Amino acid sequence: MSLTPDQQELEGGEELPSTKLSAIVKDWKKYLFEFLLIFTAVFLGFLADNIRENYGEQQRAIALARSFYEELKNDSATVVLKMEGRHQKENSIKYMIEFFRDSSFTSKSKELPYHFIWGVTARSPIIFTPRTVVLEQLKSSGSLRYFKNERLQKMIGDLSVSIDYILARQEYENSIFATYMEPVMINHMDFDFQHKLWQNSVNIFDRLEEYRTSDEYISFTISQPDQLNRQALMNALGYYHTNGLLSTRLIAFQQYVTVNAALLKELRAEYGLK
Repeated sequence: MSLTPDQQELEGGEELPSTKLSAIVKDWKKYLFEFLLIFTAVFLGFLADNIRENYGEQQRAIALARSFYEELKNDSATVVLKMEGRHQKENSIKYMIEFFRDSSFTSKSKELPYHFIWGVTARSPIIFTPRTVVLEQLKSSGSLRYFKNERLQKMIGDLSVSIDYILARQEYENSIFATYMEPVMINHMDFDFQHKLWQNSVNIFDRLEEYRTSDEYISFTISQPDQLNRQALMNALGYYHTNGLLSTRLIAFQQYVTVNAALLKELRAEYGLK
């Protein structure tokens, strides 16, 4: 009996086309399933890494924000004290200008040495050196990117500018002081008074305030009064007061205070700090 073509293929051990198609479909499903498994595993791994990285950045941002906040808060208190010191020095300079205008160099008033020291010699109560450890870390290490708040990033830039301005202004004041005030101190200060007042003192300005309000009296005399040019000294004091101290306090210091307060407020709102 003769065989049909399909029967002949079966007799020869070959698969029918329908059987081959079924095998191909089965293999394709297997490969697709394996591909989906691999893709899902890779995607989930990438997603986990991304979540882990974002969480790590958030934690670093919180840690940096907390350190930065403490740095700013400490400086906000310090700058207030320095501005108070500047007020005192400015007032003492005005006192000395009026003194040199029409007072006798033989005055026995305790106000004279008090304002002479504050107006002519005092430096440390007015110098503000902002803490910039965290600020420099943010700028130099690229850590600023952890702060996603663009307003916060801009404020940090403003803070950096205001600090640079304060330092530049204080350097300018230093040059005025070295040129005009130090010669007055060297030539006309009563260093015997200074030595008697401050021997065994820890804080010289606390001691000066204590002396001013006590019954204690230590003689103070303007040294070399015959070499003192009243008008030139008044001009120098006025220049130091207005072009140096007052301008720095009203512009540079106030700018820093404003930026500092805004940053503290933004950090509190962004990271829940207190």
